[in-house]
Amino acid sequence: MQFSRRIRVICRRSLTIALALITAISLSACNPATLRSQASQGSQVVRAILSDPTTFNPILSTDATVSRIFAMTNPGLTTSNPITGEIEPELAESWEVSEDKRKIVFTLRKGLKWSDGHPLTADDVIFTYNDLVFNKDIPTSSKDLLRIGQSRKLPKLRKIDNLRIEFTLPEPFSPILNATSLEILPTHILRETIEKKDSQGKPLFLSAWNLDTPPEKIITSGSYKIKAYVPSERVILERNPYYWKKDEQGNQLPHIDRVFLPIVENLDTFLLQFRSGSLDSVSVSPQYYSLLKREEKRGKFTIYNGGPAYGTTFFFFNLNKGRRDGNPLVAPVKSRWFNNVKFRQAVAYAVDRQTMINNIYRGLGQPQNTQMSIQSPYYDSSIKGYDYNPQKAKKLLLEAGFKYNNTDELLDAEGNRVRFTLNTNAGNTIREAIGVQIQQDLNKIGIRVDFKPLAWNNFIDKLSNSLDWECGLLGLTGGNEPNGGANVWFPDSNLHMFNQKPGAGQKPIEGREVADWEKKIAYLYIEGAKEFDIEKRKAIYSETQRLISENLPFIYLVNPYSLAAVRDRLSGVEFTALGGIYWNIEELKVTSE
Repeated sequence: MQFSRRIRVICRRSLTIALALITAISLSACNPATLRSQASQGSQVVRAILSDPTTFNPILSTDATVSRIFAMTNPGLTTSNPITGEIEPELAESWEVSEDKRKIVFTLRKGLKWSDGHPLTADDVIFTYNDLVFNKDIPTSSKDLLRIGQSRKLPKLRKIDNLRIEFTLPEPFSPILNATSLEILPTHILRETIEKKDSQGKPLFLSAWNLDTPPEKIITSGSYKIKAYVPSERVILERNPYYWKKDEQGNQLPHIDRVFLPIVENLDTFLLQFRSGSLDSVSVSPQYYSLLKREEKRGKFTIYNGGPAYGTTFFFFNLNKGRRDGNPLVAPVKSRWFNNVKFRQAVAYAVDRQTMINNIYRGLGQPQNTQMSIQSPYYDSSIKGYDYNPQKAKKLLLEAGFKYNNTDELLDAEGNRVRFTLNTNAGNTIREAIGVQIQQDLNKIGIRVDFKPLAWNNFIDKLSNSLDWECGLLGLTGGNEPNGGANVWFPDSNLHMFNQKPGAGQKPIEGREVADWEKKIAYLYIEGAKEFDIEKRKAIYSETQRLISENLPFIYLVNPYSLAAVRDRLSGVEFTALGGIYWNIEELKVTSE
């Protein structure tokens, strides 16, 4: 899943993977006085991101950090309104669905242009889907969200004319309008990168629009385009002079000329920058809510509460039983622990989520029990999850063949000390605090946890490339549409991270096994996507939540409230948990500098 403009519910969990606690704005390596002095050259807003982008290519990205950029630079055919939840036109002005629901004709807006002035037409849509997303040589989680039915077939696209594109589906697929919110890319710029191959026979597209690409060569169709990127310091966006949208008076949008995205690799620094006046907004961590609330009037900002945040936070074990180059991905002794469902259930019972809410989230959150966002109409509140019960945890461990020595250390049946490493992304203070509590809670039932936060890119490399990890703590974005998370639950998808298949171009894995419950969950996601009756869909997705709760590929933790502080100098803010602060950034105005 992934964040995006008006939160595209295609939500690429890509290891979409949520750095979701920041809808923020800040400035780290940039001098605030310098930035404010530049305001005289035009209006600007300052938003922060937690780490350097990994790519400027939206098709290849699995990074929530850069999704904030794509939300402003690369729209899709459709979008999801974060206030109403309704699917709305974006690059497409309209669509028509056939009576049998197997054909959809999208009609593009007239006069669309790329940021270099080149026309945006049906050719760009056809190229994005057929040549990029559906290309077997290009690893993208978007592909998984468009696989339809048991056959896992992809839609077929046909150009009718320069403005109309026909999608033909192998069977009815209710999430199709959500799925068509993925970013459209320019064929006149990138086609050559598909046609040409590198020395290994891979398309040059795999290295297109990387961090070394000159910004002027990255062509966009959204409200902004990339102006500059300074590693470890900032990304700067400037308004796209060819953006199609206008306000009610006929003035071209966006109103704000520039967006600064300084790179701030610590959530505490976000707060310091905001309080110093160099930020226009910051996501409000629960531990700082009271402090900021006292400063609200004097600091000339407003704190918004959007209710439970969309997305999930969880920790999970590497369940992959496979081998690479003859070596097991997970040590066989530990793999046997991790793949024992009673072990996972015991670990879930041993984590005190209420204490986590009280201490880490300062009471501003609630337990998360399933993979669905709490605000989604598909969330099944009858599933109660795993309330803190260390005695029940120990009982399950004994039933599973584990035992305790005379110092209450947990051993397996062969006498091996139960010990594993837990990783998360360094700099995310909330996750680091959660990791420490998990370490302490599991120690109470005799399990030793070595908690080691890693740099974000190193963490992602372990999860999706080397697969050399034992236990991870992470977050994924969310939305109202359950199929937005399908790319996590299909065993062959790029985000089935607890039992990951090798990615495109990676070394093969021998001996990987897919459990029956994994197959059943995937089957139910297919059935849910076929169904158009909302009550029947709810019943299907409730069953997925039950299976996931029982088998615990992810151990869900806490869902915080979605809180953000925004400078009063910004007008037009319509904050929601789904869309955040900037879902309508093109309509926002700076009322004073």
